[in-house]
Amino acid sequence: MSEQTRYPDARGYRMRKRAEDIAATRQRIVEAAVRLHGTIGPAATTISALAEEAGVTRLTVYRHFPDARALFTACSAHWAAGQVMPDPQAWNRASDPAQRMRVGLSDLYRFYRAAEPMLTNVRRDRAAVPSELRERTDATDALYRDVLLQAFTTRGSHRQQLRAVLGHAISFWTWRSLCLDHGLSDAEAVQAMITLALATAGSGPAPHAPVGRPTRTVPEI
Repeated sequence: MSEQTRYPDARGYRMRKRAEDIAATRQRIVEAAVRLHGTIGPAATTISALAEEAGVTRLTVYRHFPDARALFTACSAHWAAGQVMPDPQAWNRASDPAQRMRVGLSDLYRFYRAAEPMLTNVRRDRAAVPSELRERTDATDALYRDVLLQAFTTRGSHRQQLRAVLGHAISFWTWRSLCLDHGLSDAEAVQAMITLALATAGSGPAPHAPVGRPTRTVPEI
């Protein structure tokens, strides 16, 4: 009687243990990539740095992720699973243009603030990201813009201008400039973008919502 016949459970255990070890190593590499992308950025995350962070060899990294696309896809999915992502379907429940912008941009800017370190690094190092993932990001941004645009009835050249303004409003870099570089709250930044969009659409100023802190005066120069 063979050893395989006499000890089927032992062989099955070894196979399961090996599969678990392989999965654990892969997960360790993915988590290391997320940490490095969120701190030093994708452009500086070399295979050597990744191997050292994960506690494995370069060859082990390549065994699990033979190319950048495979690594970035796994890293992106793991990171996104830990985020509360924007929900553009919920934005559609508001039919009024200003209200849809308030709901949508509040949701989007909330996400930007929570995910700022990673988004800053990944969008700054855009050239280091595989083209397929860059295209996916561009398509998501276009979706956010178009969901807001669909609430407006503006036509002609004003609609083309409005499309550009809404593209500006949903941009991560717009949020970063307004809120991190120039100190606006998320609510203040949302209101600024609504006012700009409605003026572009020819709808007049938007009704202001409370922003939670007093208006600041600008000192004369």
